[in-house]
Amino acid sequence: MGVEFAAERRLLSEEEFAPVVSSHYPELEALSREDLVSLARWLRGQHARARDIVRGRRRVYRGKAEARGTANETASDRGLTEKKQVFARGLKRVNARLTALRAEAKREAASAALREALARRQAATPHHPAAGTTAAAEAAAKGNRKRRGIISGGRVGSVSQAGRNAQAARDARGC
Repeated sequence: MGVEFAAERRLLSEEEFAPVVSSHYPELEALSREDLVSLARWLRGQHARARDIVRGRRRVYRGKAEARGTANETASDRGLTEKKQVFARGLKRVNARLTALRAEAKREAASAALREALARRQAATPHHPAAGTTAAAEAAAKGNRKRRGIISGGRVGSVSQAGRNAQAARDARGC
């Protein structure tokens, strides 16, 4: 939910209102990165100051701390809380803009790196290895690279022959 400029103007002094106005969007996009960083620091400091004053007033109200001798220590902290929220919203807008600028710079760096890689690849001489020996170049026959079998040729049928011999011996006994 947005807060009107009039409400912000009512809550803030002139010195505080000018930077907060520059944290709104038409002016925010025109600021440089350095100006955004300094604005974020200022807003963060003002937010912290308002937060500390509100905490101090609440401590005085609860009796946890002594009043510092000013009459406004006992005043309501509603206006100061709203002021703190104005600074927080401004800081949120500035941080979002800084994040967008960082993302844009990151995209530009990545695309520049990709363009450089493409340029290097296009500038490099293509690597086409030789095709090797071909039939047209009268290639020599390659030797068989398969391993020789474990069983020698003379033993290939010996297992089945042993089975036949055992069966013939059983049949001869006349079972």
